[in-house]
Amino acid sequence: MDKEGSSHEPRIPAGGWGSIKEVSTILLEEKVPPQRAAILLKQNKPDGYACVSCAWAKPAHPHPAEFCETGAKATAWEITSKRIGSGFFAKHTVTELEGWHDHDLEDAGRLTVPLRYDAASDKYVEIAWDQAFSEIGAHLRKLDPKSVVFYSSGRASLETSYMYQLFARMYGNNNLPDSSNMCHESTSVALPKSIGVPIGTVVLDDFEKTDCILFFGQNVGVNSPRMLHQLQEARKRGVPIITFNPLRERGLVSFTNPQSPLEMLTGSETRISTQYHQLKAGGDTAALMGLCKAVLEEEDAARKRGDPPALDTAFIEEHTHGLGAFKDKVQATTWSDIEQEAGLDRADIRDAARVYMGAKAVIGVYGMGLTQHRNGVQNVQMLVNLLLLRGNIGKPGAGICPVRGHSNVQGQRTVGITEKPELAPLDKLKEQYGFEPPREKGLNTVEACEGIQKGEVKALVSLGGNLVRAVPDHGSMNAAWRALPLSVQVSTKLNRSHLVHGKAAYILPCLGRIEIDRQGGVEQAVSVEDSTGCMHGSKGMAEPAAATLLSEPAIVAGLAKATLEPNPKVDWDAWVADYGKVRDAIARTYPEIFHEFNQRMWTPGGFRKPVAAAKREWKTPTGKANFTVPDGLTVDPDLQDGSGTLRLFTVRSDGQFNTTIYSLDDRFRGVKGDRMVVFMSKADMEARGLRDGAKVSAVTATDDGVERRVDGLRVMEYPVPPGCIAGYYPECNPLLPLWHYAKESYVPAAKSIAVRIEASA
Repeated sequence: MDKEGSSHEPRIPAGGWGSIKEVSTILLEEKVPPQRAAILLKQNKPDGYACVSCAWAKPAHPHPAEFCETGAKATAWEITSKRIGSGFFAKHTVTELEGWHDHDLEDAGRLTVPLRYDAASDKYVEIAWDQAFSEIGAHLRKLDPKSVVFYSSGRASLETSYMYQLFARMYGNNNLPDSSNMCHESTSVALPKSIGVPIGTVVLDDFEKTDCILFFGQNVGVNSPRMLHQLQEARKRGVPIITFNPLRERGLVSFTNPQSPLEMLTGSETRISTQYHQLKAGGDTAALMGLCKAVLEEEDAARKRGDPPALDTAFIEEHTHGLGAFKDKVQATTWSDIEQEAGLDRADIRDAARVYMGAKAVIGVYGMGLTQHRNGVQNVQMLVNLLLLRGNIGKPGAGICPVRGHSNVQGQRTVGITEKPELAPLDKLKEQYGFEPPREKGLNTVEACEGIQKGEVKALVSLGGNLVRAVPDHGSMNAAWRALPLSVQVSTKLNRSHLVHGKAAYILPCLGRIEIDRQGGVEQAVSVEDSTGCMHGSKGMAEPAAATLLSEPAIVAGLAKATLEPNPKVDWDAWVADYGKVRDAIARTYPEIFHEFNQRMWTPGGFRKPVAAAKREWKTPTGKANFTVPDGLTVDPDLQDGSGTLRLFTVRSDGQFNTTIYSLDDRFRGVKGDRMVVFMSKADMEARGLRDGAKVSAVTATDDGVERRVDGLRVMEYPVPPGCIAGYYPECNPLLPLWHYAKESYVPAAKSIAVRIEASA
């Protein structure tokens, strides 16, 4: 349960001198002078700018340095002194650039001028802003609106996102997929059915009041390192932290706080997880079923002994529905089946359950280790089931805590970025802007990719992101992307999506969030939402990379004006001149959430949107929190493991954030200068006659007639659960079939892919 072992697994803590070195290194590599690097002290501060990487909560009373290693890397990446102008593309063809590594593409620097692809020379050439807008608008006006997709990554502000969704709907569709479709859509589907809200119920204050924290499938040390402050403080109070994760992630093992002189000088570490259970990839439903079974068994035993109940019976009777059917399912599930599917011993599961039952207020934290599975929705609902058994939702120190990725991915949904018309205030938009919004369901990310493959999608407008690299079936998708009649990318840096492009292709370079955004000489501010549903203002602090850049709101407005018929109720120019007017418009559309938006956006710690379940108000059809009955324990009912196959799950390194690769090293896993790596247990290596360092290929074990393979992988012996292997995202994306996604939510099931390993000749 709590053993480490492998020559490749480092024993270093998260944070510490390693973190200081990483931050110093990237600042030097990006040629960020000390005076410019000083803006890091304004990161995630009430009077500063919101980090452009993760969405973890921003405290009302921040630490002196309220940034982490990952956030510092993201800032250095954005305020780099490196530049890409038209001269860069005069030297390099697109075909040549396709051969560059993902890291090298982004490391070339900030894009500074608008560009249009020239097929004759195979190069991007500079184009005037007005001409770019005019050409794109003319192209869009010729197309059926249903054939155009408006994708967005999670970094655009609330203001930009609101304008973008309005543009798409006034154009005529709800084709508004975003990066949520790729990660936490399982949360957005599961939680409304269980507790009536699409987001978590926990805020930062709850971490100060909890007496137990459960972790499922979330790598805090890489994906949200600032959260380690809350975890360390909890551990110092004696709060147990129980982790269920296939790999031993360093941030969940130990932490040395870089902001503590004593810890840095003495090398002392805080042990984060008090129990660490390395379950099989996809064994989460089984593990959660085991925890629930242990609780219900103790309830029966307590009744027989005449002891206090193990369940919160008063809460269950008043606030929940469906316990009887769930209990029947738990009782019908055997411990042997649970152990087999979870890859854990029942004794270990019962140990965790005893700690859970001994706590009065428990937080359940999770990430994509729960959501990116065929049964991702079920996984989330099973965690809710466990919390409901003891009333751990809607009270101080307790609740469910999905940890989102991109810094405003949750906020985009709040202001209308959704392909689901029932989730958008269409009647309000009709009243406010005098047009008839489309009522037909739009395309999510997977459906958009399917439409591109079929030739039904004719244009893709992408507000940020690197969608070509992020989507599944990367190898077979490339040809389909190239057949698109039009692709438009709003970007800060060069990436793969600019190179695998449509027949007509445009790159529209924008200001970054950290840069000062002046409109008519007046500095503007934007806003974002964090993982806990709190809204924050954000002011740019660095001078723009080039005077030729436009802000995201200005680009969206430029596209809208060039595409749409004039609407007297939408003054795009006025919105660009004063973002406060956009916020006023948002407040009129969403008065319950954003009333007095301009006045409240600078509230220290942010202002929180209403979360009914946090107050034990259940906006579900039953009017209560619902226990849900799982279909079964198997990780994937459609893609069963076969003889000789392994379960591949994808991971991020400490040198990346999503598709952005800051370096080829992963100090937390002992990898240097290489991402073409597959982590495998000693037993699985021996069964295949493989030695450490052997070159192999991974091949998807499917019979759909499509060969999916990644060659040139190097085997690393690592403590991975038997039958499972790990590899890096996005390098392993070609192995993930587009059709292999979570039921109901369509989230690509990247955390469990059946593959075979073949030794290279």
